[in-house]
Amino acid sequence: MSLKEQFDAAVADSKQLPERPDNMTLLKLYALFKQASSGDVDGERPGFTDMVNRAKYDAWKGLEGTSQEDAMQQYIDLVESLK
Repeated sequence: MSLKEQFDAAVADSKQLPERPDNMTLLKLYALFKQASSGDVDGERPGFTDMVNRAKYDAWKGLEGTSQEDAMQQYIDLVESLK
């Protein structure tokens, strides 16, 4: 199975985890997904009144420079650890 197929399977699995991960883990999943599917973050950082999207932006920004393949593998590994 290719890395992309494994990643797609992990995305599907992430929607059916036995229990909801904590917020920090959810942010990590979000950031890895965005890095794997879109590459480095672009656009403006949301303002301080938009705390949720600002946290998402910051989490994704923290992965800047990570290759899409590496982000896919980290996402797969994280979902596997949550099963």
